[in-house]
Amino acid sequence: MFKFIAFVDRDKNRNVTNTKSVQGSDPLNESARGKLQSRRSKINDEICRELKMRAGAENLYRAASNRKMKETVALELQFVNSNLQLLKEELSELNSSVDIYQNDSSSVTVPMIPLGLKETNDVHFAAPFKDYIIDHYSEDPERFRSAINDLDDLRQSARTPSRDEAGIDLLLEYYNQLYFVEKRLFPSNKSTSSIYFHWYDSLTGVPSSQRTVGFEKGSILFNIGSLYTQMGCRQDRSTLEGVEAAIGNFQKAAGAFYYLQDRFSHAPSMDMQPQTLIMLVQLMMSQAQECTYEKQLLHGLDSSVKGYLDIAQESAQIARMYRETHKMMTCSPLQDYVPFSWVSMVLVKEEHFSALSHYYTALALIENRDSDFDVLEKIFTNFYVDAEMNTVPSDVPQNTEERRTLGKSHMREALLLHEDAMRVHNLCKQLRKIDTCQEVLKQAHDRSLLKFESLESEDDFTEDKSVLSLKRESVCPVSVYLPLSQ
Repeated sequence: MFKFIAFVDRDKNRNVTNTKSVQGSDPLNESARGKLQSRRSKINDEICRELKMRAGAENLYRAASNRKMKETVALELQFVNSNLQLLKEELSELNSSVDIYQNDSSSVTVPMIPLGLKETNDVHFAAPFKDYIIDHYSEDPERFRSAINDLDDLRQSARTPSRDEAGIDLLLEYYNQLYFVEKRLFPSNKSTSSIYFHWYDSLTGVPSSQRTVGFEKGSILFNIGSLYTQMGCRQDRSTLEGVEAAIGNFQKAAGAFYYLQDRFSHAPSMDMQPQTLIMLVQLMMSQAQECTYEKQLLHGLDSSVKGYLDIAQESAQIARMYRETHKMMTCSPLQDYVPFSWVSMVLVKEEHFSALSHYYTALALIENRDSDFDVLEKIFTNFYVDAEMNTVPSDVPQNTEERRTLGKSHMREALLLHEDAMRVHNLCKQLRKIDTCQEVLKQAHDRSLLKFESLESEDDFTEDKSVLSLKRESVCPVSVYLPLSQ
């Protein structure tokens, strides 16, 4: 179970008339991220147009009584479906562009997975709000024209938030204004509202629309979580300040998706379904835990037996979290929804951190000093766990040779897992484009290979031992931060 910590709300009592100072980023900004989001928006529009054409063609096919007409319409339907498939594949490739959101520093770190923002169409509140004010309050709507225009401007700005705390403040500002506006200017009977909120699925671009403010609020909250993922990815995790910021951002992203899954139901788009949101919470927590591992290494690796075994258990915990994430991604209904590059990246990390857990265990066994034997004996029986038999080994290695033999077995297991990680990486076209990922995997593999070769000797006829799974514990378990107060 995750721990939950309330994150301070951003001035929920601000008045709607105080929104002029909040601005979005320039939509014409020629940054790589801006170009990517702009291309996503165009593809979403094209998908929406093709879906309308398909709906019209299907209606015509059902209504047509002439055989020749049916054949013509059927041919048109095939063409439209082909176009839709190509557009969805292009959008999927854009969603796989994780490298664009990463930090530009020269440090070699494994990339993280971000989410793109949900796109939306224009909404104008002025006309329906003025009618509602006249009908329900018998007031002159001109008195509120400035405030309504400010709300229109705020929503327009919220479509292009900057990738920093100012962007988060902007989205939270609009979310909070909706909280008050919903009670005052929207009819209690949602079916009588004349305002439709149109949003596109973050991963597939499929459009959805509802007349409920809840859908608008949920989509804004989803974008808050998405923006936090982008902010987490852009941090320079080779510095203590950067890795701590990354941990916080991924925790807040997880909190936003958890809050959305807990408070908003019956969303029409797949990216806001409970199964998707639970998977996103698990993914963000896995990435936050990975950052805590990097933070521990930045403080310096403790070369004692306990130090090696602590980092080995931390690696095993991260591998377990990514294994759970991968299981969620590959189960129905997400198996045909989540981008293949995401699934591959998560599987690579699962194998990579499993390998690291065995690598550090091997170091604890091989490089320990005689004075560390008492420490090793105390923690050895609490370090392993057999997932199938639910038992732990009782035989503690009694001398240097026994420790070396068991350590060599762990190093061999690490080497095999590193090779699996590199194989999965090479099978994904999108991941092969990310040089830093390949470099990290190769460095870890070569380090294990070098150590394993140093343990080999011509006169060594000792049979390698089979190794059990490691107990998964974290020195610094991460928590979910809720970005909105209760």
